[in-house]
This record gives sequence, C-alpha cells and structure tokens, in this order.
Amino acid sequence: MHVSTCISVLIILCFFSPSKSLSNEVICDYTPFPSFCNSMRLQNNFGSLQEYVRFILQQSISSTQNVLSIIDGYLELRIGLQEYTFHALEDCQLLTSLNIDFFVITLEAINFTDTIEGPTASELLSLLSATLTNYQTCLDGLEAVNPLSAIKIALQTPLSDGNMLNSVALAIFKYAWIPHTREGKKLEDRKPQDAGLKLYPGGNAVNVSKSVVVNPNGSGDFTTVTDAVAAAPNNTDCTNGYFLIYIAAGVYKENVYIAKSKRYLMMIGDGIDQTIITGNRSVVDGWTTFNTATFAVTGVGFVAVNITFRNTAGAVMHQAVAVRNGADLSTFYQCSFEGYQDTLYAHTLRQFYRECNIYGTVDFIFGNAAVVFQNCNIYPRLPMEDQFNAITAQGRIDINQNTGTSIQNCTISAAEYMASTKTYLGRPWKEYSRAVYLNSFIDKLIDPAGRVAWSGDFALNTSYYAEYNNRGLGSDTSNRVTWEGYHVINVSDATNFTVSNLLAGDFWLPSTGVPYYGGLF
Repeated sequence: MHVSTCISVLIILCFFSPSKSLSNEVICDYTPFPSFCNSMRLQNNFGSLQEYVRFILQQSISSTQNVLSIIDGYLELRIGLQEYTFHALEDCQLLTSLNIDFFVITLEAINFTDTIEGPTASELLSLLSATLTNYQTCLDGLEAVNPLSAIKIALQTPLSDGNMLNSVALAIFKYAWIPHTREGKKLEDRKPQDAGLKLYPGGNAVNVSKSVVVNPNGSGDFTTVTDAVAAAPNNTDCTNGYFLIYIAAGVYKENVYIAKSKRYLMMIGDGIDQTIITGNRSVVDGWTTFNTATFAVTGVGFVAVNITFRNTAGAVMHQAVAVRNGADLSTFYQCSFEGYQDTLYAHTLRQFYRECNIYGTVDFIFGNAAVVFQNCNIYPRLPMEDQFNAITAQGRIDINQNTGTSIQNCTISAAEYMASTKTYLGRPWKEYSRAVYLNSFIDKLIDPAGRVAWSGDFALNTSYYAEYNNRGLGSDTSNRVTWEGYHVINVSDATNFTVSNLLAGDFWLPSTGVPYYGGLF
C-alpha cells in the first residue's frame, strides 16, 4: 500500500460518506448492472458481501489477463496493422496491465480483513474507479478502428464484459467495507538527505534521496529529460524520498513518459516559459488522443514544479494533449499547460494542481481523475472559426466512481481577444460527468448558459455540474442551463469537492512540499 506507508498527518478523516450495511439480497441494487450482479451472486453461496467482492476481484483479474493476452497477441503480429490501430492497441496494453496491478493491490489489501481505514479506503476506491476509466479509454481508442476489424470485434465483448465486472466490484466494495474515522499513527519518514529543500518560503522540507541535473548545454548529468527519467530507480517507496530531477532553462523537444515503475519523481524547472517541454503529436497525424501527450505520467507520487508543458500542433490538428496524467498522488505546482483542444488530460486517480496556468480551446481540461485545481489561471484561447470553447469535459462513467473535477479559487479569463467565440464552463463527455466551480473568478467571456450539451439530451440529467460562491461578470447563475444535473450548491455540498474530501489530500500532500488549502476558502 503506497499510501499507508507514508502518512504524515495525525488526524485521518473519511473523505466519502460512510458505507451502508447492506445484505446480499439488496446489494446488487446499488450497482449499475443489478441483473448481472445477481446472476453471479445466485450461482455461488457467499457467506458475506466481503467474500463476494473477493470473488469478483478474482474474476476481474482472470478476465483482464485474458484481454491482455489477446492484445499482446495482436501486437506481436504487428505486420499489417495500420499505424492508428497499433497505437490504440499499445494504449489498451498499458491500460489493461495497470488494471491487473490495481485489482491485485486491492485484493491483497482486503483478502484477510473485513474493515479498512480511511486512507486505504481512499486508495482502493480510487484504484477500482480507475479500472473502469482505463477500459473505457481503451474502448474509446478502438472506436476509430474499422468496425469490421477482427481486432475490434475480438476486444469489444471482453472489454465490455470486463467493465461490468469492474463496475460491480467497485459498487460492492464501496458498500461492503465500512471505512472508520479514527486518529491515525504518525509514521517517521527516513531522514532526508536534503532536509533544506523547500519549494516556497516557510513550506515543508522535502525528503530527497538523490538529485540529478538536466541541461541541454551538456554541463549537467543529462541533456534530455527522458535520459534522466530512465536513470531513476524503479519501484521505490515514498519513505526513500524523491528522486529529484532539476531541469535547467531550455526548450526540450521530446515526448516524455514516466512509467509506473518510476515512483516518487520530482521535477523542478527554472520557471514557466524558462524550462519548456514541447511536442506536436495530434490525432490528425495518426495518434490516439491518449498517445498525443507531450508529457505523460503514471508513476505514483509524481511532482512537477516551475515547468511549461506544450503541445504545438495547433487548433487545426484537433486533439493534441500537452500532459496526460494517470499518476495517483500527483502534484503540479506553478506549471503551465499550453495547447488547444484537449490540453490537459487528467485521466485517472488523485491529482492536485496549484498556481498553474492552463491554456486551451475545446475540452481543454478533460478526463476522469479526482482532481482539484487550486489558485490556478484558466485561459480559454481562440479556437478554429467553427468551434466553441469548453473548459471541462469530465469523463465519469459510473455513479460509484469517486472522481470529479473541482476548480477552486481559480481565475477564468480570456487568453486573447476572441470576439464572438462562445466559451462555456464545460460539457458532459460521459454519462455521470461531474465538475464544480468553487470560490472562483469567472470573467465575462463565459456564456450565460454556463454549459453546453454534448449531443442531444445525453447526460443532462445524470451529470453533476455545480457552482458555489463565484464572482465576476461570468458568474451570474440566473440564466444557466436548466438541466436536472445542474446545481447552485451550498457550503455543505461544496465541501465534498475540497482537497481534504475529494482527494484525501491531508494524507499525502504535506510530503510534497506544495502549499494547499484543505477546505473552502
């Protein structure tokens, strides 16, 4: 468990509503697939809900291994695969392997106990939520493959069936394991080698195990970011401290990937517009959206500070991601994300962004992470002539996922003069899309309706869009959409989307050295 070994706060709070004690007979009513859930339950004689969850997780592991075997087989026979299909299969291979990891971690954590504590509950709920999104991302990538393709036909059914298993596992886990609120034990971290490293005056000291320098002029340890990442140790624990990569000012034209084995990396640059990592992949050039990212990270505990991440493909190249983040307990501080459509892909798990700049056009903050943007500047920019801007496209696909986008105390204003371009706070990408704006300044560029539909009446009633205590000419809620899923909320509801509650951030953010506010301002 990578959370429980690194708790450095004294009070542990349960960040989601306490689970209900439910019988085997009614538990399936709390899943999106009650018939499927009941058919498995009735075929087996489970002594408890906990036993049922363990069974489903074992089935999910077996099912996912089967899917991965199919994908591996196609990738081994690469001959004849079109470029896009190959990239889509690569995405599915990565996402499916992550799912196996997440199921194994969850099963190991609950195999011999019927109760779990707050931070472990937060972690496991996040991992199970991510398995659904990972499969959906694989399916989304395959959508563009020829409908008659043998690959698409071979994968769609096992992926769809797997998602039903995953959904049932998530729902029953959520209600079967009752998280307990109690005072946690403060664990002593290993003494930092560099206890003086602070990201801001008065901030927490950061535990650093080793540091290296990247400089394009050859004066450092490496000339590329990719080489520095490759040199980082594999599968370290947070108590070992961060592997610190200092990236000197310069323009780094490379696509960087932080693999799952590269845990607890910290990258510090010389500042926004000084240290720049840039690329130009796009879907028009044959990449999947997932694979267009200039910078992608899945390694737990990643931190980036004072860096600009760019995708320079431009608006005419459609989806072109600057950063794709699927790393649990990840943090970006005083960074800039620059692109057009799909700039920042907050894909899965728990993420925090503080004092960052985000530029884009269509759906430029998207994905299905549990993510809080705090004190950030959000800059819609000029799209193509026939396009409108949508700041968020949140991708929650299951009502039991603990995901959502929270924009807190941020400033939303135009990056440039946009004349008649319509700009919206967001639109519902997936059925249970969830995004909120709290205590933020919203300038006049935002259309009075606030949101715009994705397609027809899709997700207008099942999504959750909310605003609380915002200010500025674009914050007037009197002419907002009248969807059932739109809400003007009170302080009690808004508190659910804070760092402490949505991210369980008090457990892990102090060790990053990044400033944050746990509650509402």
